[in-house]
Amino acid sequence: KSTETSPSVVFENIQGCTPKCLCMLLENISGLAVDEDFTVEVIPEINAAVATFTKSIDAEEFVKKCSQNKRVKEFKVTARLLELTQSIKAENIPASVSTDYITVYFESARNGGGPVSDVQLFPEENSAIITFCDRKGNT
Repeated sequence: KSTETSPSVVFENIQGCTPKCLCMLLENISGLAVDEDFTVEVIPEINAAVATFTKSIDAEEFVKKCSQNKRVKEFKVTARLLELTQSIKAENIPASVSTDYITVYFESARNGGGPVSDVQLFPEENSAIITFCDRKGNT
């Protein structure tokens, strides 16, 4: 078992639960406050949401609580830990931004970054894939 676990939980099959309802449900289960202790990003294209905990929490235990929760079962929502990765996708990048600038930006500790090993720029999509030397940089 890995000693590193993700601070993020993926919720799938969320079509029966509005984003506001999902946030309240997660607050009820965790005892934490949305925006203060965790954030929720809804990804409508794949009928999912990701909750990222900024406050220290046992995410595995939280996933277990979610899967046992009566309301979560009623909504047929599933929860699992988000896999740790060394790469992230950055979107809405202005066309004038260079790979060097992106590298320096994502290596900044102030921005939650770390050492970057590779940047692939996709100007037609205004996006980039940033790969870190280790998983600690992708926060």
